[in-house]
Amino acid sequence: MTLLAVERIKLFTTRSPWWCALIALALTIGFAGLMAGSLPSGETLSVANTQAGHQFGIAVIMVLAALAVTTEYRFGTIRTTFQAVPHRGSVLVAKATVVAVLSLVIGEIAAFGAWGLGYAIRPSDSVALQTSADWITVAGVGVVFAFAAVIAVAVGTLIRHSAGALSLLLIYVLAVENLVQLIPTIGPKIHQWMPFNVAERFLGGSSGGPGAPDAALSQWGSLAYFAGVAVVLLAIAIGVAKKRDA
Repeated sequence: MTLLAVERIKLFTTRSPWWCALIALALTIGFAGLMAGSLPSGETLSVANTQAGHQFGIAVIMVLAALAVTTEYRFGTIRTTFQAVPHRGSVLVAKATVVAVLSLVIGEIAAFGAWGLGYAIRPSDSVALQTSADWITVAGVGVVFAFAAVIAVAVGTLIRHSAGALSLLLIYVLAVENLVQLIPTIGPKIHQWMPFNVAERFLGGSSGGPGAPDAALSQWGSLAYFAGVAVVLLAIAIGVAKKRDA
């Protein structure tokens, strides 16, 4: 509990988490407002439409999580922490936990805020949360945010430099997984197992829509797979951190 409190204090004494939280909320909720306001009169707003901006929110959350680690390496405070707590794994797990919980809260506020705004703009459309799939589409966003934050903490620990970690994360999240589909023959098969694509299948169900292949995993299996990727990357990062100088 002491480590968690220390990591919480360190996280909230910098400005970047506050700015990242505000930007993630603004993008996710604002995009829902744009979707609801720009739909033609003949089309209806769905629950999934209200969450269209969550991918931008994920990118910002990963920036927040990576900076939580790389900023410490930049200013050397991680050395003091490791001297006070020789078990580096415990420090990194505590840091990942604090960042993941914050990301979960931000994600839930953003998701339900986006849904509420869409419902307010288009109250006559079928935006009510009537099925379990609807609830997963909205409430699941925060869960995906949390595991994405763990992945970013792991990458930040491995790279240790803000520019490198942020570049890698943003390029991967915003471009790489989509570009993989362009590889002839095997691209779509590889894409099915890319972690953030799998996370999207958790939020949207096993069907990828008209013309898209069904997911390789069930909806909850997709979440377990994404969580497993996050845990494995964090474990690798802890192993690397134990072997090298701070």
